Amino acid sequence: MIKIRVPATSANLGPGFDCLGLALDLWNEIAFEEAKRLKYRATGEGAEKLNKGSKNLLTKSYVRLFEICGKKMPGVHVAAKNDIPMSSGLGSSAAAIMAGLYGANEMLGKPLNNMELLKLATDMEGHPDNVAPALFGGLVVSAMNGDEIILRRFELPKWTVVIVKPDVEWLTKTARAVLPKSVSRADAIFNIGRASLVVEALRTGDLELLQKVMDDRIHQPYRLQHISGGTAAYKKACQFGAAALSGAGPSIITFVPPQKAEEAKKEIARGFEELGIMAKSIITSPGILGTHRI
Repeated sequence: MIKIRVPATSANLGPGFDCLGLALDLWNEIAFEEAKRLKYRATGEGAEKLNKGSKNLLTKSYVRLFEICGKKMPGVHVAAKNDIPMSSGLGSSAAAIMAGLYGANEMLGKPLNNMELLKLATDMEGHPDNVAPALFGGLVVSAMNGDEIILRRFELPKWTVVIVKPDVEWLTKTARAVLPKSVSRADAIFNIGRASLVVEALRTGDLELLQKVMDDRIHQPYRLQHISGGTAAYKKACQFGAAALSGAGPSIITFVPPQKAEEAKKEIARGFEELGIMAKSIITSPGILGTHRI
């Protein structure tokens, strides 16, 4: 039997649309044990939905790696303890894909290296912005050059991060559908400069700079207006630190001074709750480690 941990991730981080991703100190733990047949059981986040059958992103990824390696897959009992909320903008699908691939690779004796695992995960997820930090940890800047994934990873200083997830239905396909088909040159320039400065601010621990450059014109304005309570919560978040939609949303991620974390958590959640929308709040920090065996 092997056990692994996979972190939550937050992509985009304001202007870094589909390019920036950050691992968080929030984890799913998964155990894989040889058995007579494929069996899956989850506890924690999403358990009610996931336990309706044995086929899900994690088990599909596990089976996929055996197929790619040309190996017959023995039965396996997969036990997942999930702390990453689903449909939250916190990389739950990337975590599931990475857990399945990494777990299978470990069970097979590591026939694939990390870049090969990343390529498989990117093919399944469609882009590397979440799966890259899920695998490597830290802050990852990634880009596609044909089939090649170009990336750089940065370790960050200590940050305090507040995440508020409203209890609303917000599907990834909806989050993509509300985006414009094209953007103006001015908006592209606005984002390019700020995305570069977001990396510098996160790398150096400069909250003042991060607050100035975390705005976005490519995806956030369009998505926030379709998330109930999203605009109000986002405005409250900006009063406490550097705020953005986490991934495609609906969660809001805010980098705050440590002494303001509890107050920020309550006030940002209130932006949703004033409209009768319940919200779950988490105080955490960036994750140094990516997916690893425990």
